[in-house]
Amino acid sequence: MELFFVGADHEVTGSCHCVHVGEKWILIDYGMEQGGDAYENVPLPVKPSQIDYVIVTHAHIDHTGMLPKLYHDGFAGNVIATGASAQLCDLMLRDAAHIQMMEAEWRNKKEKRKSGEEPYEPLYTMEDAMGVIKKIVPYAYDRIYDLCEGVRFRFTDIGHLLGSASVELWVTENGVERKLVFSGDIGNVNQPILNDPKYTSEADYVIMESTYGDRLHEKNHANYVEELVEILRETFTRGGNVVIPAFAVGRTQVMLYFIREIKQKNLLPEFPDFQVFVDSPMAVGATEIFTEADRSYFDDETRAILDSGVNPISFKGLELSISTDDSKAINMNENPKVIISASGMCDAGRIKHHLKYNLWRKDSTVVFVGYQAEGTLGRKLTEGEPKVKIFGEDISVLCRIVQLQGMSGHADKDGLISWLKAFEKKPQKVFVVHGDDEVTVSFSDCLREEHGYDAQAPYSGSEFDLISGTWINEAQGIAIKKQEGGRESDAFKKLKSTGRALEETIAGSRGMANKDLDRFNEELQALIAKYKIDTASEETAK
Repeated sequence: MELFFVGADHEVTGSCHCVHVGEKWILIDYGMEQGGDAYENVPLPVKPSQIDYVIVTHAHIDHTGMLPKLYHDGFAGNVIATGASAQLCDLMLRDAAHIQMMEAEWRNKKEKRKSGEEPYEPLYTMEDAMGVIKKIVPYAYDRIYDLCEGVRFRFTDIGHLLGSASVELWVTENGVERKLVFSGDIGNVNQPILNDPKYTSEADYVIMESTYGDRLHEKNHANYVEELVEILRETFTRGGNVVIPAFAVGRTQVMLYFIREIKQKNLLPEFPDFQVFVDSPMAVGATEIFTEADRSYFDDETRAILDSGVNPISFKGLELSISTDDSKAINMNENPKVIISASGMCDAGRIKHHLKYNLWRKDSTVVFVGYQAEGTLGRKLTEGEPKVKIFGEDISVLCRIVQLQGMSGHADKDGLISWLKAFEKKPQKVFVVHGDDEVTVSFSDCLREEHGYDAQAPYSGSEFDLISGTWINEAQGIAIKKQEGGRESDAFKKLKSTGRALEETIAGSRGMANKDLDRFNEELQALIAKYKIDTASEETAK
């Protein structure tokens, strides 16, 4: 009875973990890596044809995007998901296959191959996507199901995405039972539309995400609405557009919820009839799934809105763009407007066209409302790159770049700890995954040193014996990108994490008394001066 760590270990994307019990091999997620890779990921411990089941925590591509490839390579088992996840996977995997095929076609047209060179092949095809979609079997929340001999499971609403779940897995071998809980992506509390995450009471081993394990979010969703109103007012007054790169499933629907509230309450009376374009066929399809979903997926406020006969994510002035011609027409429209488009990290899809038309405009604003993985175009923009390359062309970044702090589908540090503390008894071990390298280290340290958990952040390639509770193989991790002077030390990773927490503190200090702000600034300047001097002295000594 073993647990294998395959993907999203010291990384955020590409989630994949494998459980071996008796003769059965079970994957928990099989996601695609997005953005730059920090560490090499090991292959699956067995051939795809030997995998019996895949249990999906939710439909996002970084948790499901390699399923068509698994099918292509011989997987013939079932994919287990909640009902809403099954619907969204149908939509998202077909879209992913379309992107793979279009990219292959584009490369083969644009790149001149040497004589005899093989053409670029897509990672998988639409046939592969449709094949694995047929393997998806929907299950309900809150019921324990027998999966196969020696394995039971239960889905619990984790509040991250429509249909998202944590997975409780009871595995028995030679009369010995162990219970594993895979958190999936733990949702943020007090977010619109979806329920808050539900807690689990017991586990022997917990495998939990840590995406925002080094920072705190703002708690009041009204703050997001107020900030968005100010962004719209300032940008429209300048005559510019507000461009929102948003994940087609989840973030897009939340933004529509907020904009409906702005229009319904007339919070922007200067521009009451502003247009909002959702330019993503997948986002349009996902919005339909949200609209038609069972009401039990939604929080009390959303259910109340539905009971009043109002669609919580629709309003006057909303335009849904499906065709390429529809998309092109948006940028020919000179009126100030909101453009919501995928992908949320700006690495693919129609959003790149809208960025090309707006990044160089001083009157426009680009608003980021979700996580930006390292190496993505979105990450470069949020980190202040003055010039980026889009479709082979250098584009100057002259527009305003804004991040709505705390507006995330992921729990923050406090939310993650609250979820873990809800277990009535401390698990034997907590495995920290699905976070940037330094975040997994700092968060596991926090759990161990401040809260008394036996917590660890394993690397891809690690293998754990679930019966004895010991490591079979504790991988060290092979870094793909190395810093000058070798790999970063754990101490330096912690310092970087603290730096990000400091940025969050500064961002939240608006409104403090000026004397407090001045004192805060003086103390920071003194620290900066101190360590600059110390560093210079060390360099001189060398």
